[in-house]
Amino acid sequence: MTIGSLRGAALTVIGVLATSLAVASPASASTNTIYASPDGSGDACSSAQPCALPTAKDTVRNLVAASGTDITVELADGVYRVGDPLEFRAEDAGGTDGSVRWAAAAGAHPIISGAQPVTNWRVHDADAGIWVADTPQGVDTRQLYVNGVFAQRASRQIPGADIAMDASGITLTNENLAFLNDVPQQDRIDFEAKGDFTYRYSPVESIAGNKVTMKQPAWDNNTWGWDTPQYALLGGSTYWLSNSLSFLDEMNEWYVDPSAGQLYYKPGAGVDPNGLDVELPRVEALMSIGGTYDKPLENLTFEGITFTGTSWLGPNEDGYATQQNGSFMKGTYDYRPAVAFTSCSRGCEQFERARTGWYQQPAAVQVSAASNVRFEGNFFTNLGSSALGVGNDENATISGVGLGVSNIDVIGNRFAEVGGHGVFVGGNRADAHHPSDPRMLNHDVTVEDNTVSRAAVEYKDNSGILSTYVTNAHIQNNEVANVAYDGIDTGYGWGMNDAGGSGEYTKRGYYNWNTRYETPTTLKDNVVAGNLVHNTKSQFADGGSIYNLSASPGSVTEKNYLYNVSGVGLYLDEGTRSTTYRQNVLQGTNPWLFTNAYNATNTSDNQITQNWYNSGGAQIPNAEANRNVIVDNEQVSGTNWPTAAHEVICAAGVDPERRTALNGNLFSENPDCGSSGEPVAAPYSTSGSSAQDSFFAQSGEQFAIRATGTDVWGGGGQRDDQYGAIYQADAITAASNVSARIDTVGDANGWAKSGVMMRNDMAAPGASAGYAVVAVTPRNGVVFHWDADGDGYLDNSSTASVNTFRPIWVKLERLGDAVSAFYSYDGANYAQVGTAVTLTGAEAVEDAGIFSTSHDAAQSAINVFSDLTVETDTVKPEVTLVSPTSAGPFGTLAVQVDATDDRGLAQIVANVYKDGTLVKSTQSAIAGDTTASHSATVELPDGAYTVKYNAHDLAGNVSQTGEFAFTIDATKPKATVKDGPEFTVATGSSYDKVSFKLFDTGLIDRVELNGVVKDLSNNAWSDVNFVTPGVFGAKSGENTLVVYDVAGNTETVTFTLN
Repeated sequence: MTIGSLRGAALTVIGVLATSLAVASPASASTNTIYASPDGSGDACSSAQPCALPTAKDTVRNLVAASGTDITVELADGVYRVGDPLEFRAEDAGGTDGSVRWAAAAGAHPIISGAQPVTNWRVHDADAGIWVADTPQGVDTRQLYVNGVFAQRASRQIPGADIAMDASGITLTNENLAFLNDVPQQDRIDFEAKGDFTYRYSPVESIAGNKVTMKQPAWDNNTWGWDTPQYALLGGSTYWLSNSLSFLDEMNEWYVDPSAGQLYYKPGAGVDPNGLDVELPRVEALMSIGGTYDKPLENLTFEGITFTGTSWLGPNEDGYATQQNGSFMKGTYDYRPAVAFTSCSRGCEQFERARTGWYQQPAAVQVSAASNVRFEGNFFTNLGSSALGVGNDENATISGVGLGVSNIDVIGNRFAEVGGHGVFVGGNRADAHHPSDPRMLNHDVTVEDNTVSRAAVEYKDNSGILSTYVTNAHIQNNEVANVAYDGIDTGYGWGMNDAGGSGEYTKRGYYNWNTRYETPTTLKDNVVAGNLVHNTKSQFADGGSIYNLSASPGSVTEKNYLYNVSGVGLYLDEGTRSTTYRQNVLQGTNPWLFTNAYNATNTSDNQITQNWYNSGGAQIPNAEANRNVIVDNEQVSGTNWPTAAHEVICAAGVDPERRTALNGNLFSENPDCGSSGEPVAAPYSTSGSSAQDSFFAQSGEQFAIRATGTDVWGGGGQRDDQYGAIYQADAITAASNVSARIDTVGDANGWAKSGVMMRNDMAAPGASAGYAVVAVTPRNGVVFHWDADGDGYLDNSSTASVNTFRPIWVKLERLGDAVSAFYSYDGANYAQVGTAVTLTGAEAVEDAGIFSTSHDAAQSAINVFSDLTVETDTVKPEVTLVSPTSAGPFGTLAVQVDATDDRGLAQIVANVYKDGTLVKSTQSAIAGDTTASHSATVELPDGAYTVKYNAHDLAGNVSQTGEFAFTIDATKPKATVKDGPEFTVATGSSYDKVSFKLFDTGLIDRVELNGVVKDLSNNAWSDVNFVTPGVFGAKSGENTLVVYDVAGNTETVTFTLN
């Protein structure tokens, strides 16, 4: 089981506490308790013999059928992997007389997963850094989850200038894109288009002759209406091609080939994916919960469970022809004009006709035709579509029965790394707003104390929380953050379904084909209150962080706190009527209010009063004519909020006891508003002397810094070094790194910085050298700054233009006098920012830690950090003696030592000793390479020696010292002519016959006579006897005898034979 990144200590990978927020309480005597575990078996379902999850479900159904009773299913720790959605029908719930509760056992963290782990990775393309693993043949997915985080499908951004779109597809106008003609599996490619409020997917049919032919009818559906790929609402669209192995070139990208059963993945440099938790989703939904209108499901609870591991595959064939916020078109519309690509790219009557048949995105966990269903303390993560769908249209349900929910409580859950909405309530078709059966009415839905962070990862035009046609919905004290589009949206229909209809849609021809209702819709008496909304609208121009469509009489939006949002704060879009917006605090919005009462939209009769804002005006067209009352709203300077506004800020968001690292208000300087943490504890210190104002706190592994400061930058004549820091003194050596996860950036300025720092002395701003930072900014990606001239001010920079509306790890790594910067989305796969640079003036030991600067002398906010790690290199290098490999003897010593080190080598040494005394030292300086070799040739007198060798790394670690004994013999052998006629017969200076006596203290190895070699027996004494012409290469005339000793020394003798 490798899903550890979702449970236990590894939960910090995606920023949540390791303990469950809701734990099953002991069962009362009148409660039947059923026990289940991931490896359960049999049907006892007891604490001693727990059963499997399906068996537990069957047991519940049998107990319910027997009599009305209260039942608890206690889930043991572990992963419950499902191959099909779990279907809960009326027979699986308590009914009118009992209750059924599925809950985590005390201290357990059960996970219901529709995914399977991917293991046994192997290298596919070493040069490209791509790995491959086997997957079940035929299994497709649109998502892959790595260490609890969405991995990116392989993609390539396509400039709009490089393509030309038409009714059948796309022409490639840039010759650099001609390679696409030869890309394999072209029918698996998607064309993605991000407009001003839509994010569309269109599947490709084929590519040939620089023409991309698109699958139909998906392309038709995506190219008519509003905010189309060819005609965005306000500005230009952004385009990508995705899902091809040919596009796999960036860290953390992937591609799956279902026909071959292979998954390709590119991890970070040096990362082996066998050490990662890679999860391949196998199901499109995890749970279907609901009955029928005649027999609705009643009284069912889920507590303390993690729901994970789905992928919605609908867009593979249908595309995702979104129209707004998760509603989309699919199928063929036979009345679509033949020239709709041009005539309907910005709406037309036939497109308006189609509005009544839009589809909804199916959620991973679906609830419909049900009452008294409760979700509390659960964690929804790594889900390919919307996480929790409540009372959606029937087309978004497995049960085939939509709508019809009442008394649904969604309390204290967490939603992170979700493809669509976090929570999605209500339908958009006719039965949602004007039910043909009163039992279809969605009413009394409470969404409270939930944290939604990093929703809409895949379907970016989805809001964090959406509630459409619902009566008495209470969306209160939630936190919604880090979404590409809106935070909290209510209503639907643009006023067209309201009593009397809409003048705007009369002009568009909508009512030539659709009903003009004379009665109100079901949208009324809703409350959006006490919510904390921040880091929203990161990618879209249109929309609002709190947004409404259509008349919603009796509905109130109040006491919400919005900060660090882009664009509109409160957005009353088409048809919004009879609503009240009061006592909301809007920080940094622009405009803070927009009432879309242009033309005949009938946005009217709204009260906007007693709100506080500090930027932007109000865009309120036709306010008087439409009876929109905007009074007693107060603009403040900076963050000088009045007391009443501070009270709203204090109370906004989830209950303090439910806050985790996902929450921006995990820390508060006011104990009445939440935890103020504890003073920062050893081994860490704080430094805020250069900041105009600062705050520091710690809570376990989480840290808080607020530091009012102009900047940390000294380039271009600027001389600013104002920050607050939590650091460890003397923590960094020549081979070390410091890293941390920035969970939430609270500072508002687009250039505010929170990250990690190293310098000689972090308590000496504006003076200390050896200075570098890598930091997350709210609007300008991840920045790497360093002090190139050593004057104590940062003056050089590199930037990674990446999405920072999410938790991000940053890391500085020092190797010698060089420093490199990195960022990561999962804490394992790191991408480098720029290149390694010289850390000028760096001392052998430096300080390191986390820091913040608000980039604003007038205001600052709390920034939250976790996973602060300072690593020094304690791993010793490894050495191998390559030469010599034998003891000799040798004429000279030829020594070679190879070494490796995980961080970087500084030196390789090989010293020669005789009788314990150093006689020769050799070494090579290494400039931080992780593998290196040292070679030397050493002349030595004859004798016995020992070579001792080791390697030193940049951190000063020294390998184990190896020893090898050897002998030097530098004296050549001797060859003398033997006396006596039996051995030698001489005639003057020549010989009829000759013999030689050979001697060498280091042993005779061989002889060579006129090129003919004879190997001898390696003795000190040897002979060459009875040499005459024709014997052993000898010849008449001059002969050459070469004598070799074992060390390679030679003696040459020339003689003449008669």
